[in-house]
Amino acid sequence: MLPGAAPARLGQPRRGYDNQRVPDLGNGRFINPVLAGDHPDPAILKDGADYYATFSSFDSYPGCIIWHSRDLVSWQPIGPALIRNIGSVWAVSLAKHTGRYFLYIPVKSKPNSIFVIYADRIEGPWSDPIDLTLPHHIDPCHVVGEDGARWLFLSGGDRVRLSADGLSTVGVPEHVYDPWRYPSDWVVESFSAEGPKIAQRGEWFYLITAVGGTAGPPTGHMVIAARSRSINGPWENCPHNPLVRTRDTAERWWSRGHASLIEGPAGDWWALYHGYENGYWTLGRQMLLDPVRWTGDGWPQMTGGDLSTPLAKPKGGQPVPHGMPLSDRFDRFALGTRWSFYRPDAEEHRRASATNGVLTIAAKGTAPFNSSPLLTIAADTAYRFECSVEIDPGTTAGLVLFYDDRLYCGLGFDATRFVTHQYGAERGRPANPHGTSMRIRVTNDRHIVTYDTSGDGGKSWTRFDRGMEVSGYHHNVRGGFLMLRPGLYAGGAGSARFRDFTYRAL
Repeated sequence: MLPGAAPARLGQPRRGYDNQRVPDLGNGRFINPVLAGDHPDPAILKDGADYYATFSSFDSYPGCIIWHSRDLVSWQPIGPALIRNIGSVWAVSLAKHTGRYFLYIPVKSKPNSIFVIYADRIEGPWSDPIDLTLPHHIDPCHVVGEDGARWLFLSGGDRVRLSADGLSTVGVPEHVYDPWRYPSDWVVESFSAEGPKIAQRGEWFYLITAVGGTAGPPTGHMVIAARSRSINGPWENCPHNPLVRTRDTAERWWSRGHASLIEGPAGDWWALYHGYENGYWTLGRQMLLDPVRWTGDGWPQMTGGDLSTPLAKPKGGQPVPHGMPLSDRFDRFALGTRWSFYRPDAEEHRRASATNGVLTIAAKGTAPFNSSPLLTIAADTAYRFECSVEIDPGTTAGLVLFYDDRLYCGLGFDATRFVTHQYGAERGRPANPHGTSMRIRVTNDRHIVTYDTSGDGGKSWTRFDRGMEVSGYHHNVRGGFLMLRPGLYAGGAGSARFRDFTYRAL
């Protein structure tokens, strides 16, 4: 049993930091998700006995947080690989070649492109981003062919050759693969061939692709496979496609897809991919682990069913302490692991500092939509977070549940009045009886949001008389592929000081 983890109830995850979900049940079995909360488009690297993963980080910076595991079930963060804001980061590719680590990063910006950064150690430091000038593709996958040539496979069944050092392209993208087509009467979002991931086993290269659309109807997203003896093709579609698909909205996990095949610690095989938890699009796409067996004719089959019940853990490997606490005493500024800014400016990190139990954030903008709030990733269907907040004259600050700059809710205050954030707008302004210092509590209990305030440091609480229902704060309503995230903001003039941030899953 991992240190600090509470025992699991039958079929339920154990509880760890802040009562958060822990997938390792402590009895040789695990329960999905292996990384709860928004960890979409997983990019996985096996490096000896170690596994590393990173994810689409979109408009959050520092971004591309690297996570580490030795058993594929328990994961802990190392730190961010991408510091400078280069745009909205979509599905990346993490690779190691000739002793160097590479991260290929597609961004939605003006113009769109794919960048590469590199490091000699997974912990960094990572290089500045290099623009590969690929404006028409997303979702790169680095692979080395049988002749040693380096390639990026791309969305839509295309690829482009890389230079020997992996830091530039050679020639232009070419089309090399036509993905398998599902029956025309299936309920999907769109065809959208994306997320290519290539694994090599024996004499075969296996090309895993996502089709059906990342979100939209729960039955849309799916995993398909093809194989070739050469990286140059031709590619043979799997006769068992799709390998994974949500077939019924009653299933525990929706929109399952964007998979990678990975060899486990003892030589067995597994698939890591993402999915939405049934009824909780607001939590974003969570990372799931599915056992793989190989058919007699050499095709992968995923055998975890709908992933709603405990499964046997991968053999071998050693667990690491899973996850991280979200509660923060602010003895240091955990920027890039626990916290990230939304759409930060180049010097955004200079706005905030933490020392001696106080996080100070210089005010920016007027409200959450233009203040680059500081956000964390919630991993639970019900949770509560609270923090003590003190403001300067002219400052407005508070706590938010933030999807993006046009969809958020929360409670802030200035020296004389509260400000109620609803539907991505600033609305009610009732009188503030606490002045320039108070403790605020936000509870999100399965989409029902309530606020409480305290003028005596949390000894007594008063329920604020405006609540919210936030089940619609997600991609299928707003777009953007994001999640609803707890956060802190400071607007106006001056600064706000935050103390004793606590998070607890309910």
